[in-house]
Amino acid sequence: MSRRRSRISALSLALCAAGLAPGLAAAQSAHAGHAPQQTDAPAAQSAEVDHSKMDHSKMGHGEGDPSQTDHSKMGHGEADHSKMGHGVADGSPAAAAVAGEPREPIPVPTEADRAAAFPPLQHHMQHAPAVNHYLLFNRLESVEAEHGGAQAWEAQGWIGTDTDRLWLRSEGEREHGSTESADLEVLYGRAISPWWDAVVGIKHDFRPESSQSWAAFGVQGLSPYKFEVAATAYVGESGRTALNLEAEYELLLTNRLILQPLIEVDLNGKDDARRGVGRGLSTVEAGLRLRYEFSRRFAPYIGLSRERAFGDTADYRRADGEDVDDTRFVAGIRLWF
Repeated sequence: MSRRRSRISALSLALCAAGLAPGLAAAQSAHAGHAPQQTDAPAAQSAEVDHSKMDHSKMGHGEGDPSQTDHSKMGHGEADHSKMGHGVADGSPAAAAVAGEPREPIPVPTEADRAAAFPPLQHHMQHAPAVNHYLLFNRLESVEAEHGGAQAWEAQGWIGTDTDRLWLRSEGEREHGSTESADLEVLYGRAISPWWDAVVGIKHDFRPESSQSWAAFGVQGLSPYKFEVAATAYVGESGRTALNLEAEYELLLTNRLILQPLIEVDLNGKDDARRGVGRGLSTVEAGLRLRYEFSRRFAPYIGLSRERAFGDTADYRRADGEDVDDTRFVAGIRLWF
């Protein structure tokens, strides 16, 4: 055995001698070099910066104290922030609200501003009177008829409260200085809706022929599309009956120039030869008047009116030598008080 170990030792010495020894030495030196770099650097740094031995009082930290900074000398007032484009750069809602504010903000109202806008009331609050009145001459006109000039009127008025009123209605015509027709209605009106009244009362005919009286009842008011409508039924002596329908409209061409068309229809239940009235549809009158309102209370007008008789009424007129159709030019004024 000793002889064998001696051979191995000899072989090792031979290999070292042949060149393997330098590689082994280099590997040992490389590993030996890594160890000092990983362990000795922090120790070297801590050794170089030793804060415990520093004198901070001489480093000038006190010169940077914000409390001792003089901002008044920094010239902030000279900066023009309006040109910095903050609204463009900042897209947040708050920035958008600021950008939407007026360039000159509205000042907060003062007590003097409020006093000027709402002066103290000098009078106590007053309610409208309980009883009111109204008188309207809807037509007060001169008529240019085929047989000469004539005058005609149509008026109505009321006195009372908002719900209960006494109505007066009248219309008639004078020709050649004498009254050809005239009537007067006295009616009690009761509001049945904000726009409609039910009326009941009496009507008295002064002309033509001898006077006669009627019991009257009906409705009147403002229909949809602003048509003024009145429908009245009459019951007279000897079982005579009659019905009058009237509708008119006011078309505003301007605030002062107003076109007023109207239509009126009369029907009778019995013939009345003395008055020239036949049974059924008696007459239809249509008119068109153009007025100019210098004020709401005073308005002159011009217009055209046409009346036509039908049935037995037309026969009575032909027998008396009168025309069935009658076209008239009119001019007059419209007044209300």
